Amino acid sequence: MSIAEDLYEPLRAAAKYFGPELARTAYQRGLAVTDKTDGSTRPIPITGTAMVIPAAELKHRQDLSRRLSSAGAKMARFMAGGELKELALGGLSPLERALADETAQKLDTLITTRVDFFVGKGGAKALELNATIPAMQGYSDIAANTLIEVAGRYWGVKDQVIASWQAKNGSNTMALYRAVLDGYAKVRPGRSPDRIALLVRRNDAQLTEQNWLCERWREFGQDCDVVYPDQLSGDDAVIANGKKYDMVYRHLFVRRLEEPELKGADYVRGLLSEPNGKRAVVLNPPASQVEVKAVFALLSQALEDRAISNGASLSEEELAAIKESVPWTRPFLGDDLLAKVTAEPDRYVLKRSWDYGGRAVFVGKSRKNPSFVDRTKAAYGAPLDWAELCKRAVADRAGGGFVVQELVATEPEEHVLCSGNSTEVVGLYVDFSAYASVGLSKQPNWGGVCRGSLSQIVNIVGGGGVLPLLTEEVAQSLLNAYRANKR
Repeated sequence: MSIAEDLYEPLRAAAKYFGPELARTAYQRGLAVTDKTDGSTRPIPITGTAMVIPAAELKHRQDLSRRLSSAGAKMARFMAGGELKELALGGLSPLERALADETAQKLDTLITTRVDFFVGKGGAKALELNATIPAMQGYSDIAANTLIEVAGRYWGVKDQVIASWQAKNGSNTMALYRAVLDGYAKVRPGRSPDRIALLVRRNDAQLTEQNWLCERWREFGQDCDVVYPDQLSGDDAVIANGKKYDMVYRHLFVRRLEEPELKGADYVRGLLSEPNGKRAVVLNPPASQVEVKAVFALLSQALEDRAISNGASLSEEELAAIKESVPWTRPFLGDDLLAKVTAEPDRYVLKRSWDYGGRAVFVGKSRKNPSFVDRTKAAYGAPLDWAELCKRAVADRAGGGFVVQELVATEPEEHVLCSGNSTEVVGLYVDFSAYASVGLSKQPNWGGVCRGSLSQIVNIVGGGGVLPLLTEEVAQSLLNAYRANKR
């Protein structure tokens, strides 16, 4: 048996005892979603069972994420500058489009990206690339550190030993900070930021995660604050609450700046459109076009179309990563493709090209589930069957239209879901996401994050939970502690 299998049963048995403390502690540390209307928070469930991935496999998935992220950035640049421009930019909001027109050809650095995978019999298959404000670096650390701590204490491990295990497990929060420093130094060689502003909307859904990042970065010795758009001012420098910031970490969708109720949006627009570093270095810069799913579809198509792969200057190692891990994906266009997808619903997934949160994702295999009907009603105002949905989607150009992707077969896994005072063994669809950076001199020591959902569409804000991700070394240490203190 593997370490993961050996550790599963002890954690499953013990979680009914430590589960409430696990959920409560993770929530207190920031594993939560914030309500945009009143700022209240609700906990994100956490599992008392862990995901354990062999070191070599984890390294391989991280390398796939690096190569796919680089390829996606190249493909977006190629599409935005030629005949495929509308396919890449047509679904963007007016401001996103304006910034993409202005900056897409110059964009060569993304300090953090995230590739989301499903893992089945064929290995890890990449579903999409996140490049706008890829999050969950903090959530992933909260989940892993809290499970290590709570389970370790339950099995009698001393705090200093637990702390050493947490350090060995790695930190996406630290990797993000290293990426920020390297990205800043690329703009201002030989320098480090004096003070960092983590820019976020008031009552952003992931505000607690941004607070966690800020607190940890302060522990690393960095002067930083969470700030809101309405707090920003300054013609020669970025100022908030009387402090000057020479770097801005952007956790703010560009499209939010078009919302009339967002105070301070004009200032942020100006900051994003000026030459990088004039008032402050902004990381990540606007990159909506990189995350557009039509770009991901063209990566798949590049395997069969040399004009596309050459046009995007894809390297052999990038093409190899696409061949290994990207399922067949295409822009959903034309009568032939419509007929093919309509006739074989169990094989395909439809996704709006520019959207987020899994709101416009339709899994053909789940077409008989009530949730499928709810999604079609939300998208089109009426319940639609698969054939009707396909007919509507192929003609729908909102959000840049749809892409169609071959379904990656995956089965639910049993995990102990902890929320509030309840612990329950449930079947969860689990994804794995690996972080990467583009354009830095070296990759930070990125890890990953795992999410679980009762639905095949895995999303945290829309429901679901976080599964702690452990290295084999730390999992073995926990297993040894259990064996030494069986109870």
